[in-house]
Amino acid sequence: MNHYRILTTRIKRPRSLSGVDMRKRQQPHIEGRPQAPGHPRPNNCCMCWCGCCKCLWNEDRMEGSERTCTKMDSIEATEEQQPTLDEVVAWARSFELVMRSSEGREIFREFLRSEYSEENLLFWLACEELKKETDPTAIDEKARIIYEDYVSILSPKEVSLDSRVREGINLSLAEPNNVMYEEAQLQIYTLMHRDSYPRFLNSSVYRDLLDSKRSSCLDT
Repeated sequence: MNHYRILTTRIKRPRSLSGVDMRKRQQPHIEGRPQAPGHPRPNNCCMCWCGCCKCLWNEDRMEGSERTCTKMDSIEATEEQQPTLDEVVAWARSFELVMRSSEGREIFREFLRSEYSEENLLFWLACEELKKETDPTAIDEKARIIYEDYVSILSPKEVSLDSRVREGINLSLAEPNNVMYEEAQLQIYTLMHRDSYPRFLNSSVYRDLLDSKRSSCLDT
């Protein structure tokens, strides 16, 4: 009897775990290896779909997107000034003048956005930025971003390229260079020139701008 009593006194009922204890036990599996001091630990939730957290996948995706936008908009960021009446009138004579002018590209981009074809101009601008690049690492990165954003069939911003041009791009991906999209860029330029540019000249975007410039000249 004494032996039985001793055993029963040594047996302890398992303590129920609180929510905090459960999180502490699960924490090593969720967070992985500890980070170095002074560096905040990211939330590595690979199932994030809303973009609200700062998981590694989402941070990489957002950083890539931000870099792309910066590259695309770098040309428009220069010479931020209102076009003159003569410049706006000249755009009707030459598509090349539209594309040479930062203001012209911005107005043309506004029109393309209304037709849900803004990606054509963004692709052309990205190719222009790539051609200026000389650093091999930067070329590799920019070429990959352009492919993922505008050439991949999985991208919502995929531009229209024929199979021959696509095949050439796929071959160039093994060793990217700063002119690997030159033929594709020309194809999209031609598409915008022949298809979008005539409609742009007849659009309210261009007509309203032209009328406002003429009115301003009359007022002065």
